[in-house]
Amino acid sequence: MSPKPVILDVDPGHDDAVALMMACGSPELDLLAVTTVAGNVALEKTTRNALRVLSLVGHTGVPVGAGASEPLHRPLRTAEDIHGESGLDGPKIPEADFEPDERGAVGLIADTLRDSPEPVTLVPVGPLTNVAALLRAHPGLKGKIAHVSLMGGSIGLGNTTPAAEFNIFVDPEAAREVFDSGLRITMSGLDVTHQAGAGTAERDRLRAAGGVGGVVAGFLDFFAATYEGIFGFDAPPLHDPVAVAAVLDPGLLKTRPMRVDVECESELTRGETVCDFYGVTGKPPNADVGVELDRAGFFDLLYDSLQRL
Repeated sequence: MSPKPVILDVDPGHDDAVALMMACGSPELDLLAVTTVAGNVALEKTTRNALRVLSLVGHTGVPVGAGASEPLHRPLRTAEDIHGESGLDGPKIPEADFEPDERGAVGLIADTLRDSPEPVTLVPVGPLTNVAALLRAHPGLKGKIAHVSLMGGSIGLGNTTPAAEFNIFVDPEAAREVFDSGLRITMSGLDVTHQAGAGTAERDRLRAAGGVGGVVAGFLDFFAATYEGIFGFDAPPLHDPVAVAAVLDPGLLKTRPMRVDVECESELTRGETVCDFYGVTGKPPNADVGVELDRAGFFDLLYDSLQRL
């Protein structure tokens, strides 16, 4: 079977960096492009971090397009308290040895979709601003998008407010447009990404592997310290790699079709993904929402991908 063509849209961020590495180390995926968005830190930093990670693992042939520097309609909210001032604090990694693609995120995605002989899977793991901008600018390219496997939202509790997960909270209007687009969507929300916590045992296994595994373990040590300080537990969830794993091996993620509506008007519940678990609205489902993760299978997939780098 030929590799599945994918584009990752990221805002690195420690878990974004691991998601990028996972995709690069998976021969089942053909990583056509990477795009960056402001989220965990400002756009200049997320772009620098994506370029540095790809350089570290020797994938400088993948074009990187810088995207939206702010949400569609709101001021940017960032997360330096979790990811550090650089967005990728922890082990020092070299500066990138290649530059961003001059087309920018939307132009790069559009050209990549047009040039691909088969539909492409989008894996957005930050705020959905770039995807919404693409759909606005190039509605005729929707047919070239096979699937959207996103990290964001929650059936239950939020991590930025009691109601909202960070990526959706940052740009709820963009998220609403994506969920209402009619595209096939798999949502990996906090309900399943919290099942991918990288505790001491997982980090030690990565460290023992050496090479890239050691760098990832160092990133996760930093991530664990900030998570423990803010949330009270030291097994930081590998949120974004779950969305990559859902493309690599869909059987790892048990999903349920649901209608997902995004709250934009309320200040109390801004960014909440209102998931119609029981179908009480009668509205047709617009996403396959993750409800359970095969944790052991996920970590085996992660270790295997990192060992190939």
